[in-house]
Amino acid sequence: MSDLNGVAHVILTAGDFERSTAFWRDVIRYLELKLVLDNDAMLYGVGGRTAIGIRTGSPGNAGKRFDQGAPGLHHACFRMRDRDAVDRLYAFLKDRSDIVFVHGPQEEPWAPGYYSILFEDPDGIRIEFNHVPGAGLLAEGQRIGGAEVFD
Repeated sequence: MSDLNGVAHVILTAGDFERSTAFWRDVIRYLELKLVLDNDAMLYGVGGRTAIGIRTGSPGNAGKRFDQGAPGLHHACFRMRDRDAVDRLYAFLKDRSDIVFVHGPQEEPWAPGYYSILFEDPDGIRIEFNHVPGAGLLAEGQRIGGAEVFD
């Protein structure tokens, strides 16, 4: 049995801190996360057994955009409680001009019922929100060795 118990936080480094935090502040509020830090260097919201943070980048990287093909983060994925939550988030985000959708709500082949949206945030960082129903290693409520994988 693994001692790992989920993802504590995801911290993204912004190329344009002001533009990025304007977007993420809206998402943090929408997701009803508790905003615990909002200053000139960091935005940080906590809830749903994880936290999302946005921090300033180093001065030499100001204005740069994320490169998904470079070493480092490929994308971040946040799990939603159900398909309707994915659809509601998409409806909340779909008309924004500061992000680019890779795809709207759709099923994916990664697991039975895998349903997600995928977009690039204002800095080009790929962000996914998904739901996986039922049983299986990726599913909510799956028990492995007596421990619940997600709750």
